Amino acid sequence: MRTPVVMTVGMVLAPCALLLNLVSTLAPGWRLVKGFLDQPVDMVLYQGLWDMCREQSSRERECGQPDEWNYFTAEPVLVARGLMVTSLATTALGLLLASLGVRCWRDDPHSVLAGLSGLVLFAAGLFSLIPVSWYSHFLRDSDVLPAPASPVTVHVSYSLVLGYLGSCLLLLGGFSLGLSFAPWCEERCRRRRKASPADPRRSNISTVYVDWPEPALTPAIKYYPDGQNRPRRAEQGAASKPKVGFRMPRPPPKAYTNPVDVLGGEAAAESHGASSHTTWPYHSSLPCDSDL
Repeated sequence: MRTPVVMTVGMVLAPCALLLNLVSTLAPGWRLVKGFLDQPVDMVLYQGLWDMCREQSSRERECGQPDEWNYFTAEPVLVARGLMVTSLATTALGLLLASLGVRCWRDDPHSVLAGLSGLVLFAAGLFSLIPVSWYSHFLRDSDVLPAPASPVTVHVSYSLVLGYLGSCLLLLGGFSLGLSFAPWCEERCRRRRKASPADPRRSNISTVYVDWPEPALTPAIKYYPDGQNRPRRAEQGAASKPKVGFRMPRPPPKAYTNPVDVLGGEAAAESHGASSHTTWPYHSSLPCDSDL
């Protein structure tokens, strides 16, 4: 299996941070003091956690200088000694756990062990960042960190910068390795989801069961025995809505009227007598009375 990126980043940053913190702890270069009145102009004094070194352009560096200002008894120096050594030991433990968790003799990395190493390395970064930040805060305070009187000036030296870099790399590497917990957490959550339906649900005080009545739902389409989807007459009458509008007037019924008087010929025939019925001419427009 390919090693995850977060593990690779953590394994690269942690050894670099260990080396930087080791140099920062041992090298006498936390503070640079220069500008002594009774000394050559190019003479500088390097102050660290364990030693002081004097350096001049015409001479080699001379370490083991006497502590004339009780510098080593200052509280920031004593605290920095203890925390930097603790940080180095914690970093070594974190690297050991990371080596066992990331790969070592296993084909697949151990996510839990790699994530635990990330937490240890992150704590080591805090252990080294605290003394470095505290020391730099009181760097020019002669009451906390004793120094000669003016015109002597103090400056930040290389060991303090290396301590800052090592602390930041430890924090980044520990955070990156801490992300190795993600696959383990995902797998555990998946197992819980699979096991939760089989487990009986426990009653809780905050759980209230309410049996709500189910509403009667009317189907959108009703199928009747005759195969048609129309509603029954009773339902149709109940469901019918009143019509909106006014009723259109209907025209009255019309009767047929004949302008010709069809009974005029019969009246004339009766006036001439019954004997002449057959000889009297009939001038009706209709052939017979049945056509009426």
